[in-house]
Amino acid sequence: MKRGKSKVDAPKKADSKLSVKKGPERASKKPRKSKADKDPNKPKRPPSAFFVFMEEFRKSFKEKNPNNKSVSVVGKAGGNKWKSLSEAEKAPYVAKAAKFKTEYTKKIAAYNTNQSGGGSNAAGDEDESDKSKSEVNDDEEDEEGTEEEEEDDE
Repeated sequence: MKRGKSKVDAPKKADSKLSVKKGPERASKKPRKSKADKDPNKPKRPPSAFFVFMEEFRKSFKEKNPNNKSVSVVGKAGGNKWKSLSEAEKAPYVAKAAKFKTEYTKKIAAYNTNQSGGGSNAAGDEDESDKSKSEVNDDEEDEEGTEEEEEDDE
């Protein structure tokens, strides 16, 4: 009997949808975006009320438990203590956090103006802020105009 080609003997065609592309064929994918570099001059965000509380709590916990080396134990104890505090007991920490936040907003505003302006001369900018930019430019044009008139008179 003659034996015909079966499906097993036939060469398989690779399904283009399922094949894994390797090497230069894969280059058609979009490259991954890398994170932007952090600016070391940018002010740090202010701590929340909980973190203000934890700063104080860590000191007291360390005094009571000098043998404890685990950070997680301190964090869990601080979290449980924070949850058990009433709103009145949390108030001083909330007030400190609000104070830190107002300081941060001032610092970040100054940082942003320096970034957009490109200059670090903030004191000099305040003097010019009384006049609008057009008035400042008008003053410069007036000075130039008087010099031209003097040259024309000669």
